[in-house]
Order: sequence, then C-alpha cells, then structure tokens
Amino acid sequence: MIFSNLSSPFYILTIFIVLFSLVIHEFAHALVADWLGDKTPRRNGRLTLNPLAHLELLGIIMILFAPVGWARPVPINMSNFKRPRLSMILAVAAGPVANLILAMLAYIVIAVGNLSVTDWLTSILYRIAEVNVALFAFNIIPLPPLDGSQILRNLLPLKQAITYSRLDVYGPFIILFLFIIPYFNTWVFSPFVYWLNGLIGSLFV
Repeated sequence: MIFSNLSSPFYILTIFIVLFSLVIHEFAHALVADWLGDKTPRRNGRLTLNPLAHLELLGIIMILFAPVGWARPVPINMSNFKRPRLSMILAVAAGPVANLILAMLAYIVIAVGNLSVTDWLTSILYRIAEVNVALFAFNIIPLPPLDGSQILRNLLPLKQAITYSRLDVYGPFIILFLFIIPYFNTWVFSPFVYWLNGLIGSLFV
C-alpha cells in the first residue's frame, strides 16, 4: 500500500496524514450516529477530534510496520436508531465518505490555488488525496470488521445477513492474508486505488 513504503521521502509525513485521516474517519462515524439518535459514541467520548480518543497503539504499530493498520472502532448501538438498518448504513458509511471528501478537498485546494506541480504544498496535498482514497478503498472491502462488511450486512435480507455474519471470526485473518500475498495488492487493490485517485483528481485538477 502507498503508506507502507519505508523508503519514501514522505514516509513520516504520510504517517501523520494517515493518523489524521483515521481520526476524521472515526469522528465521522460518531458524528453521524449521534445525529441519527445514538448517543453511544458521545457517552464513550468519541464525539471529538482528539486523536487520543480514536487511535490505539497496536493499530499505529501496524500502520508503521505492516500492510494494514486501524484506529479504535466507534461503538454504535443500532437499537437506538428509529430506522436501525438504514441509520446503521449511514453511520458506518460516514467514515469512508469522510476520507473521500478529504481527498476531494485536497484536489480542490490544488485546483483553486493553481499550485505548481513542483510546489511542496502540492506534494503534501497529493499525498493527502492518495492516502484518503486508499483508506476509502480499503474500508469498503466487504470483509469484517471493515465498514464495507457492516454496510453489506445491513443491505442483505436477515437470513443472508446472519449467514454472512459467520465471517466475523475469520474476516481479520482473511484481510491480513490478502495484503500479505503480493498478487491481491499488485493486481487488484493498488490498481483500483490508482484508478479511483486518478478519476477523482481529474474531476478537480
């Protein structure tokens, strides 16, 4: 993945961008859940932009040294929603959508500012866009515990959703395996990220 390349001159900067983006991602979950009637994130201190509320040590270590990493999941109680399944989809989708918005905002600043491609600020903004597109793409993978799995689970009929839930135990191992083997990243994930990043960038720059 683009944020696991230790040889990159932007490596340290990229780590900070990833951590910032993860905080925004989790805050978006908490904010939308709160708007829709579930105060669980608020009661757990997650309705904040304080990184300490969202980041966890093991997830940060994995970001530094492994193909994947994570922040602390926001607790959401869907029984507090008036329309549980729809509201859960919206609250869960808020995280990846927030990353997509961050990527778009980075490209908008580049376009509006008419920045040179050699400018250091442009390089930072491009990296913000790349990281957030990658986070969006990663989180919509329909495997537990990623957001994509929660969205799919609540879109499926109840019987199929229960069957799909059996993946919960194996999902993290499947994800780790997919990113350890080179073919998934090289042939599937990275090409999709680069294509999506190029598509979004072409809309604004």
